[in-house]
Amino acid sequence: MTDAADLRRRTAELLAAHPPATTDRLDFLRARFDAGLAWVHYPEGLGGLGAPRSLQAVVDADLEAEGAPDNDPRRIGIGLGMAAPTILAYGTQEQKRQYLRPLWTGEEVWCQLFSEPGAGSDLAALGTRAVREGDAWVVNGQKVWTSSAHVARWAILIARTDPDVPKHRGITYFICDMTDPGVEVRPLRQVTGEAEFNEVFITDVRIPDSRRLGEIGDGWKVAQTTLNNERVAIGGMRLPREGGMIGPVAKTWRERPELRTHDLHQRLLKLWGEAEAARLTAERLRQQLVAGQPGPEGAGMKLAFARLNQEISGLEVELRGEEGLLYDDWTMRRPELVDFVGRDAGYRYLRSKGNSIEGGTTEVLLNIVAERVLGLPSEPRTDKDVAWKDLAR
Repeated sequence: MTDAADLRRRTAELLAAHPPATTDRLDFLRARFDAGLAWVHYPEGLGGLGAPRSLQAVVDADLEAEGAPDNDPRRIGIGLGMAAPTILAYGTQEQKRQYLRPLWTGEEVWCQLFSEPGAGSDLAALGTRAVREGDAWVVNGQKVWTSSAHVARWAILIARTDPDVPKHRGITYFICDMTDPGVEVRPLRQVTGEAEFNEVFITDVRIPDSRRLGEIGDGWKVAQTTLNNERVAIGGMRLPREGGMIGPVAKTWRERPELRTHDLHQRLLKLWGEAEAARLTAERLRQQLVAGQPGPEGAGMKLAFARLNQEISGLEVELRGEEGLLYDDWTMRRPELVDFVGRDAGYRYLRSKGNSIEGGTTEVLLNIVAERVLGLPSEPRTDKDVAWKDLAR
């Protein structure tokens, strides 16, 4: 049984064999993965040691103290937080060996091909088709709101393989090669000026059956693993006190007393308390993950994340007065990640509007909390037993 002392010994051996000051960054990350210190709760040979998830903090602390490089988790968040746990749960041994190591080291960036122009909130209504031809599937369709598609090597993709059954049952889950000539990525410029998202057109892309995750027709079940992990990744990220959006507002309040009013003070106190409660709740949720896979509780955390970001950024714009109306840069660019605290108040205000859409809309997540957490009756669904091909579109 691997314990904290054993992990510290293994970490010390890694550092001795690969001193961070003289070892190439990628070489160090590969060695860390091979030593089982990437994500210690994963199986041996796949970057882990089958240890309790809670012991990852022991490894991270010792490596950070020695100045070891990390894998830039914000840049590869979709791979780490969504693709990896899905591959671990449903992938074959060959798939796990092929994809997990370069995913964790950041050599291969991943994106998510789920939402479509006609299937956003109602994701199960998706129309991208995958037709079997021998040992491969020919895929045609369009996806939208795809973060990182412009830099991604691989994508997790869900497509309709059987239009003759109800919409939740005719979906299959695939790994798509984003370098295939039939994959076209177009930028979607947002209100912030950036094109962080993309729309993706898929034309006659052949995906070998060996890149299918799960059974044919079980794509919706597989996708739930992805979506549950996505909500935890968005709403349950680890933050220090006053981390995230509340930090810049609190800093401005302390440094600019001339901007203060009684009303703004009361609102700031309320939001500061709610942000701290959300941060501690996220920590408890991460501790619960030690016992198993994330459940619907992640939907509640993602709801809180979106609401707080929007209310806090609105308060910050008001607090800054005329300065809050300024915007630093409308330049069209395609960033690899979202930097909420690295830009100005105007950017945070505009970008946070997307928080109630990405990772599941607020309306969908409220239904999940109501039905799966609170046990309330589900809403009537008239299309539950109707074949997808017969649905009105």
